[in-house]
Amino acid sequence: MTKENILNRLKDGNRRFVNNQLENGLQDGNRRGELTGGQSPYAIVLSCADSRVVPELAFDTGLGEIFVIRVAGNVANSSSIASIEYAVAHLGTEIIVVMGHESCGAVSAALGGGDNGYNLNHLLSHITPAIAACGEGASVESVVKKNAQLNAEELKNRSAIIGEAVSSGKVQLVPAYYSLSTGEVDFI
Repeated sequence: MTKENILNRLKDGNRRFVNNQLENGLQDGNRRGELTGGQSPYAIVLSCADSRVVPELAFDTGLGEIFVIRVAGNVANSSSIASIEYAVAHLGTEIIVVMGHESCGAVSAALGGGDNGYNLNHLLSHITPAIAACGEGASVESVVKKNAQLNAEELKNRSAIIGEAVSSGKVQLVPAYYSLSTGEVDFI
């Protein structure tokens, strides 16, 4: 599949999800058996860990179709970057979607500031560039969208593997925004 075909496949799957017309394919024992020898997902999705945001459902995909990394705030930290590097270098995946979502708790916490403890403060520090880029008084939704864009850039800038794949045209980075209320994914 071309990158355009992959994006259209994701958009078509999301359209089915939004319209409550899920196909629910490739989710049975036969599919599990097909995957015991390996995987070749057509897209990578860096998404928030929020339980209301499930990329496999939002894009109506089955087992082995998308490689999903979930971390609060969909941040490009060392672990999420390493996971994506694996999929790019070893699985040949050509599309990386960085998907933020409506009413993100991590973004809200970053906007709220304060001391949230060492680990959460460290995670939220990855969101502060989006807050700075949006300016004082920015809405959660504006920061979520900017955060998706900036984390897509971080993937390219902090990883030689991803950066070279993007520069050569082998991989495309696509920021996105998921609406909790409608289920629709907007590619930014």
